Amino acid sequence: MAGRKPGLIALFDVDGTLTAPRKVATAQMLEFMQELRKVATVGVVGGSDLSKISEQLGKSVINDYDYVFSENGLVAYKDGKLIGTQSLKSFLGEEKLKEFINFTLHYIADLDIPIKRGTFIEFRSGMLNVSPIGRNCSQEERDEFEKYDKVHNIRPKMLSVLQEKFAHLNLTFSIGGQISFDVFPQGWDKTYCLKYLGDFQEIHFFGDKTYKGGNDHEIYESEQTVGHTVTSPEETVEKCKALFLANPSA
Repeated sequence: MAGRKPGLIALFDVDGTLTAPRKVATAQMLEFMQELRKVATVGVVGGSDLSKISEQLGKSVINDYDYVFSENGLVAYKDGKLIGTQSLKSFLGEEKLKEFINFTLHYIADLDIPIKRGTFIEFRSGMLNVSPIGRNCSQEERDEFEKYDKVHNIRPKMLSVLQEKFAHLNLTFSIGGQISFDVFPQGWDKTYCLKYLGDFQEIHFFGDKTYKGGNDHEIYESEQTVGHTVTSPEETVEKCKALFLANPSA
């Protein structure tokens, strides 16, 4: 720990950055992250809940990283301890929440796509995750939907409808992963986790969906961060080596 640069944190998205989408991190990646912790404070921020992040990065994830932010930081851990939570239900109230869920389920019911499975809306602590195909699809079906979505823009079109219908709720819609998008109040994107990082003068963020509408865009663009776009876990390692490990004694 003595080799760490004071005031520096490297913050990572999960899917597409530390792992292939919805896949488990390789042993090499997990080992590299621990090497990185010797020279920098390291955190992860994902849109998924902690259970899904744990599936990808290991059951001991909250102890393996200095900061772990699930649900964009709406559930936050530091040094293995819970330091903050935020509730979507408390923010919106039951009636507005029900209005949104009812409309979204009707929209999906009328949506003509090749296949549908189950769990079209997943209720998390601080957000809703909406999947037109359903989160119960297999990995092969995920891959096929991702290709189909890139051609037919199923998720972007759905976002456009929901944004217009529920403009009065001041919600943010953010595409992430292969099959879904997140819904949360404005300001509850991944920049939410930055409220816990006020002691750091240099925050490097690494993510794959940094384009407008992607769930890494806001934190990538934030004035508080130095943003890095990556296209694979391999590129993440390459950029980190160049930035932090090329001359660790500097």
